[in-house]
Amino acid sequence: MGAAVNPPDLSELPDRRKGRWQLILILLMVIGPMVLATLMYKLQFWVPDSRSYHGEMIGDGQTRADIGVQADEQRWQLLVTAPTACATDCRQLVYLARQLQIGLGRDASRASHALASAQPLSADYDARLKAEYPQLQRYVLDLSTFTRNAAAPGEAQLWIVDPHGNLVLRYDATVKGKDLLNDLRHLLKLSNIG
Repeated sequence: MGAAVNPPDLSELPDRRKGRWQLILILLMVIGPMVLATLMYKLQFWVPDSRSYHGEMIGDGQTRADIGVQADEQRWQLLVTAPTACATDCRQLVYLARQLQIGLGRDASRASHALASAQPLSADYDARLKAEYPQLQRYVLDLSTFTRNAAAPGEAQLWIVDPHGNLVLRYDATVKGKDLLNDLRHLLKLSNIG
């Protein structure tokens, strides 16, 4: 007679189902957060309303050249733009940029401060800058490029520019120095460049 066939052991079936459920759970744990994050971004739900920075974020890949400033700075830069004469607000921002660089302490060498003006400075202010702000970099602001840029308003602004020349944050003359210093310190802490 033929060999007797043993019936399958039914105790193995639950282990196989258990293994499948474990595999499904592992895949859900790996893929689930990515799917949830994508849906949150696309559908804009559960997105926090608060922010940790005080300026206006420039997150569209614009560079210094897009606002009319040609420079080759390899450090973080506090750039003041003056599309009109450098009056009170502009001068306040130039002073603030210098103070912020000093306020960085041991990280001061990672940043620079600069002024880009569309019009020549008055003789007395120019002399004052040369005497009191020896490290201030100065550039010509191309007014036609500046006015074409939607992110560049018509009054003096202070921009934080990364070492690659990308615009990161923009501030007007009403900014508090402490807030701006906190933003800059946070950026330097997170950055591996510059």
